[in-house]
Amino acid sequence: MPIVVEIDVMLAKRKMAVGTLAERVGITPANLAVLKNGRAKAVRFSTLAALCEVLDCQPGDLLRWIPEDQDPAHPAEPTTSRGA
Repeated sequence: MPIVVEIDVMLAKRKMAVGTLAERVGITPANLAVLKNGRAKAVRFSTLAALCEVLDCQPGDLLRWIPEDQDPAHPAEPTTSRGA
């Protein structure tokens, strides 16, 4: 899937446990696991907003887009479609 969820990265930066995050966001640990492991098909904006509030981050800190043909473990340099 071209959207990579990086909740684990923010959890590590904030030194926060998954259970603590789930409790503060107001979702079950099982639903948070589905989201953070990339198995979710969708995420509500209210959930994303709560995650950002609790983790003190922006949505782009939690979600990253990668092209279908690119290995998520080795992201390429960001490119823009605008001329210099």
